[in-house]
Amino acid sequence: MMNRKVVIITGASSGIGKALAYEFAKNGYDLSICSRREELLLIVAADIKVKFNVNVLVNRTDVSMEDSCKELIDNTINFFGKIDILINNAGISQRALFDELDLKDFKKIIDINYWGTVMCTKFALPYLLKSKGSLVAISSISGYSPLPGRTAYCSSKYAIRGFMESLRIENRNHGLHVMIAAPGFTSSEIREKAIIAGGGEQGISPRNENKMMTAEFVAAKVVRGIRLKKRTIIMSAQGIAAVWFSRVLPELMDWIIYHHIKKEDNERLQILK
Repeated sequence: MMNRKVVIITGASSGIGKALAYEFAKNGYDLSICSRREELLLIVAADIKVKFNVNVLVNRTDVSMEDSCKELIDNTINFFGKIDILINNAGISQRALFDELDLKDFKKIIDINYWGTVMCTKFALPYLLKSKGSLVAISSISGYSPLPGRTAYCSSKYAIRGFMESLRIENRNHGLHVMIAAPGFTSSEIREKAIIAGGGEQGISPRNENKMMTAEFVAAKVVRGIRLKKRTIIMSAQGIAAVWFSRVLPELMDWIIYHHIKKEDNERLQILK
């Protein structure tokens, strides 16, 4: 096996995770990819092997389960012998007001988004420290600036930011690169799978997907950010403005966000009344 760098990507069966798999493979990395949907991963892996001639390990992983996260890391070490990069990408979103969201669904979002990041990082960290590698979280502008109807999602992204930034300081003398990537609205499957009141999935997105950044754009930014050892990537002018206004003029930003989200075609979900 060639001495390529090895990257783990969680949630790689679709969206940003899938785009990341292709982008890293294009740049000559070996891949350990995971998702709960193994059948989709196998299609991605087969296509990547043909196009880029890299090694791809497929893992059926539920990042909300500790044993499954440990198995992902163990499988990767057993197959490749090292880990150079961990991309915590797996996630799920929400479109429901807090008072309409069942607590079990709130917990599900936290378990996947936040605890998935924590647990995969816990088991991968010794190997990342050994390789002086990169630890990355695909977060969101929602980890800096809140959105109504996304209480669980925003909570998970704020928590991820605190976790990653604390971990960076703990390991500042150990050669570990820690990066938070914060895309804005990205055209992907995440809105279709977003949890709504009652625990179902949103289905067709109410937003204009054609006006969003693409998963491929995000993936290219992430790979470049790792190469340049960036701390944080906020990927749009709108996102930069949202972060700035949330810090400096929070009441004005609350008003802007409220009226912006209210314009969405969300009458069926009654995101804002």
